[in-house]
Amino acid sequence: MFASPDVGGIKRARSFAKFFNAELAVCDKYRKEANQIESMRLIGEVENKDVILVDDLVDTAGTICRAAALLKEKGASSVRAVCTHPVLSGKAYDNISNSVIEEIVVTDTIPLRQETEKIKVLTVSDLFAKAIRKIHDHESISSLFIRL
Repeated sequence: MFASPDVGGIKRARSFAKFFNAELAVCDKYRKEANQIESMRLIGEVENKDVILVDDLVDTAGTICRAAALLKEKGASSVRAVCTHPVLSGKAYDNISNSVIEEIVVTDTIPLRQETEKIKVLTVSDLFAKAIRKIHDHESISSLFIRL
């Protein structure tokens, strides 16, 4: 099943769930101030499920790690994550290493500062090269993307 680490990512996580014909869960967080999660609750049933958290950007990894912990507390069998842009600032590497997240798959849109067992990098260079070629040749790039 797929999950969003916050309400703002529901549309993105729902697209993955729809494409893979899977279930969806959402972590609803409340903040009193920036980078300080006051509380988080789960919307959906994750017991005995392998859950993949979907996010566009991971900065300090606080939200995604807190969401992963909540999913495990609620009975998820495993928690993995996917992220397009791994900013990974501050204590992000420590947060991920010390979290219940088994693996986080990211793209190489931002270079990593360090290697870690839990972070797997997929390249987008071929996709970008094809897009640049199509744009140069005045062709549509829509064929490069999955439409849901």
